[in-house]
Amino acid sequence: MKTSTFAVFVLAAAIAGGAGYWAGGQAKVSVTEGNPRGTGGTAGADAAAAAPGGKKLLYYRNPMGLPDTSPTPKKDSMGMDYIAVYEGEDDAVGNEVKISTAKVQKLGVRVEAASLRELSRPIRAAGRVEVDERRTHNVAPKYHGWIEKLHVNVTGQAVGRGQPLFETYSADLVSAQREYQVAAQGLVALKDAPPEARASMKQLADAALSRLANWDISAEQIKALAAGAAPRQTLTYSSPASGVVIEKRAVAGAHFTVGEMLFRIADISSVWVLADVFERDIGALKVGQKASVAINAYPDKMFEGRIAYIYPTLNPETRTVPVRIELPNPGGLLKPAMYASVEVGSGTAAKVVAVPLSAVIDSGTRQTVLVQKEEGRFEPREVKLGVRGDDYVEVRDGIKAGEQVVVAANFLIDSESNLKAALGGMQEGAKPTVSHQAVGTLDGVDAKAGTVMVTHEPVASLKWPTMTMEFVPANSALFADVKPGSAISFEFVERKPGEWVITKLDKKAK
Repeated sequence: MKTSTFAVFVLAAAIAGGAGYWAGGQAKVSVTEGNPRGTGGTAGADAAAAAPGGKKLLYYRNPMGLPDTSPTPKKDSMGMDYIAVYEGEDDAVGNEVKISTAKVQKLGVRVEAASLRELSRPIRAAGRVEVDERRTHNVAPKYHGWIEKLHVNVTGQAVGRGQPLFETYSADLVSAQREYQVAAQGLVALKDAPPEARASMKQLADAALSRLANWDISAEQIKALAAGAAPRQTLTYSSPASGVVIEKRAVAGAHFTVGEMLFRIADISSVWVLADVFERDIGALKVGQKASVAINAYPDKMFEGRIAYIYPTLNPETRTVPVRIELPNPGGLLKPAMYASVEVGSGTAAKVVAVPLSAVIDSGTRQTVLVQKEEGRFEPREVKLGVRGDDYVEVRDGIKAGEQVVVAANFLIDSESNLKAALGGMQEGAKPTVSHQAVGTLDGVDAKAGTVMVTHEPVASLKWPTMTMEFVPANSALFADVKPGSAISFEFVERKPGEWVITKLDKKAK
């Protein structure tokens, strides 16, 4: 067997070792009455005969990363061949992983130094353009009447403050004008009358004037009435603010009631963008942060604004929180209801130790980084992560700036069985697997479920009484030629809470 072929063989065995307990349990195993461990085999002998580069064979190590070794080829309890270790490959210290230079090159391992950098994590969200609620005005007369004429008759038309919108006729307005005019003229006629009479007439005039003012009659129209002009049958209603008509319900000749909205006018020189920010990102935002807004209609233009308000409510269906961004809109490019893409920068204010995201091996319960101590020697470090950027992540504990970390092929190195042992050593109080022995009778085999039913005698190590229970064979070959009713002696372990796995089996004559 050639050297390169052997290297591939060793790598395949190492990856198989890191694949997990059950995967190991599926490997073929030779089980006999006289050799329940299935030790020996030709694979180890072939490996010994193919020592690379004439290196001296030192020993064989457990493929699952356990600390036991053997001077001769053998198999473990799962039926997997022990891996040959040659001179120069056994000098990994403590938690370190040692891989030959040739294998490092073959795996394509790349390293990069942990460095101090400012991390920016842009928060992106979808949004929409809306009018500024504070710049919106409803035109709703405080009297009832009829619309005689429309001066503004289309939605979207720009209007200025004081510009006529429509003319109305209202019997109440005509009566109020006459009352004011009579009171004003009476006040003039009583200029030489006693003070009490003048005061009474002035109260009437003021009451009529207040009613006209409350009905939004312009000062010019009131002044004309006071000057003696005849009451007008129709009065002009003017725009209360400059802006754009965004809603129009007024129709010429139609009757309107008190408080009925006829026009809605909005000043769009400044608009809002409401962004729906996901719940997980909302903690990184604060009022006053700069925000960049992109609009599909203007792909080459970016609008800049600031976060003005973070709403106190969350949408339970989308798990998002509305965030309001205020944007100037002098040219009117931003139209209400336009879709927007919002990006808000967040991250660290100062430089922090950071590594590429690809350097982190995340098991779901902890994060690990491989540190290169020297060529071919790696140390797994458990790290605590902080702010995540687009390409880098902050390391708050476990790595120092300048240390070389593996950024490519780290998962392949993770498959090496030595790493499995190293990571196991990092866990404080890790309990070794405890084996238990028992004798009993095979009651049945469920090949589909991959289980067997065994009635066993008392197990002293677990303080179990005689009972019938279900076990999982580590390998289906264990019970290949064992018939129900056969007396057996076996060894088993607890793979996970409540799951008992038979790892060794010896048939016994009744």
